[in-house]
Amino acid sequence: MKIVNTSVAILLATLSVTHAMASVTVGGTRVVFDGTKKETSLSVENKDKVANLVQSWITPADAATPAKDALIITPPLFRLDAGDKNVLRIARSGLPMPEDHESMYWLNVKGIAAANENAASNSIQIAVNSRIKLIYRPAKLAGTYPEQQTQKLSWHMAGNKVVVNNPTPYYMNFATVKINGKSVESATWVGPNSDASFVLPVGIGDGKLTWRIYNDFGMAGDEHQSSI
Repeated sequence: MKIVNTSVAILLATLSVTHAMASVTVGGTRVVFDGTKKETSLSVENKDKVANLVQSWITPADAATPAKDALIITPPLFRLDAGDKNVLRIARSGLPMPEDHESMYWLNVKGIAAANENAASNSIQIAVNSRIKLIYRPAKLAGTYPEQQTQKLSWHMAGNKVVVNNPTPYYMNFATVKINGKSVESATWVGPNSDASFVLPVGIGDGKLTWRIYNDFGMAGDEHQSSI
């Protein structure tokens, strides 16, 4: 075992990891697609010193979201030179989508750096993927926001979990959920007209529950509270 560990250490020492951090960055923490418009966009920038091959794709965030083919992203694959910027455009494909509540996807952007001619022959390239939320808000909900209805959420305990019911047509993405001041770290989001459950930290009992949701700009909104 000692010989194996030594061999691994020598191997790692001879490799240089050239891209351990994202070099292709996206211009936002989320995208909200206004259903009254034909398309939306997102900027990307190459902050690396070499060209990157940029790949982008869309995946549903949960089982309630329509197939990824309902939205298309262009260009899906392109070269982005060092220091340059480009724009990704997202549009409806023509396939049906729910028009009475939001749909949520993951928008993935991956940058693969071109090989550096000056790098050692034993160097390796790492592709770094950025993933942000893409929320389609249908025309019926134009001009309205989740924050306007988040107080309609209802909460209750179920064993070692806290359950939230969302009767609204919006995705509620939680910035914080706390019970008696203690954070529920497992809290992520709850979809429209559905329930979600989150594992409670050890030792939490009934009491005061507070929460904040992220707004369309990726910032935490006002604190709301409920008793459970």
